Amino acid sequence: MLGHSHALSGLAAGAATLPWAPVHGTVAQMSWIAAAGGFAMLPDLDHRGSTVSDMWGPVTDVPSGLVGNVTGGHRWGTHDAVLAPLALGGLAILAADAYWSSLLLMALAIGLALRALHFVIPGTTETTIVGNIVLSWAGAWWLLEHSPAPTWLPWAVALGVLTHIAGDALTTAGVPFPVLWLLRRTRIAFSPMRTGTVFEKVVLVPLFLAATVAFIWINTDIRDTFDPIVDRFVSAG
Repeated sequence: MLGHSHALSGLAAGAATLPWAPVHGTVAQMSWIAAAGGFAMLPDLDHRGSTVSDMWGPVTDVPSGLVGNVTGGHRWGTHDAVLAPLALGGLAILAADAYWSSLLLMALAIGLALRALHFVIPGTTETTIVGNIVLSWAGAWWLLEHSPAPTWLPWAVALGVLTHIAGDALTTAGVPFPVLWLLRRTRIAFSPMRTGTVFEKVVLVPLFLAATVAFIWINTDIRDTFDPIVDRFVSAG
């Protein structure tokens, strides 16, 4: 799937899982949703030239090459539905214990979401290296300063990674057969859909966007803010 499809599906998954997410308060809830959306891009760190690799220049490009070599190339280790969430979630557990590493993880998630969703954001600041760094790190700092310690980050990483893998499993390229691909490189795919098709752009993308908005409305207190406005509008009508 395309980058923005992964990000939107991650946002939708984050909003849908809020009733079970270990977060409390509006700021923490928005952080969870943003993190799930950003981390839904993370498996593509396995190849250079991806949105993840290009985001912060050499800072993300060099690790991308290393990850690709270690995990067997594009759409192998980082797309394993068992190993990838465990490995990346495990690294996030270590990072979540310290403020600066938590800040890095949160900035990475925000930066990825901004890059993937640039098509709905006015201007091009979020697509530049410097602009993305400033926006993502400032956003991460604000979120962490206004919410409890993000001990939930490993769960958001696992959720985002699994959402990405599920999306790629719907394309013809498929994803590796969990764990067993290490013995014999075998892929599985659940539909004949190709990446970047009209169906993905016209049907799936609006569906993910609508689902995100709907679940945010249902699972957060934001509806309490808008309900009086809606009631006045209906009464006036």
